[in-house]
Amino acid sequence: MSRTDNELSGVTLLGCNATKYPDRYAPEVLETFKNKHPENEYLVTFTCPEFTSLCPKTGQPDFAKIIINYIPREDMVESKSLKLYLFSFRNHGDFHEDCVNIIMKDLVALMNPRYLEVRGLFTPRGGIAILPFANYADEEHQQMRRERLMAAFTNEF
Repeated sequence: MSRTDNELSGVTLLGCNATKYPDRYAPEVLETFKNKHPENEYLVTFTCPEFTSLCPKTGQPDFAKIIINYIPREDMVESKSLKLYLFSFRNHGDFHEDCVNIIMKDLVALMNPRYLEVRGLFTPRGGIAILPFANYADEEHQQMRRERLMAAFTNEF
């Protein structure tokens, strides 16, 4: 069940030897490929342990582990493009909560998943850790969205 060249036509960054790392917020680098198993409900998890953004007020760097979970529908995000997209926050000045919500909204717009959540485990600065969580669900997964939000709220996962 290998992929054909036609199925990979939208994947341009993977295998490219001349990777250009964006120096500004760049949602346009995100790429998708078709889900070969749209009839199955399954979970895809990405973990980015080296996420960096900037404080919008002081310009100081903020570091986090970003965890993205989603249940795909037709389109799936290509991992190298996701890596470059997340890297593009390196010089982006926004609060932790904003970054997590921006990532969630960009991925929902890109893929139209059944369910998607983004968790930010930001390194404490000034003695306070900020752990934002944002999630999205289609009509069929609203109960899951509420349950996951409450679990995040009570730190049960």
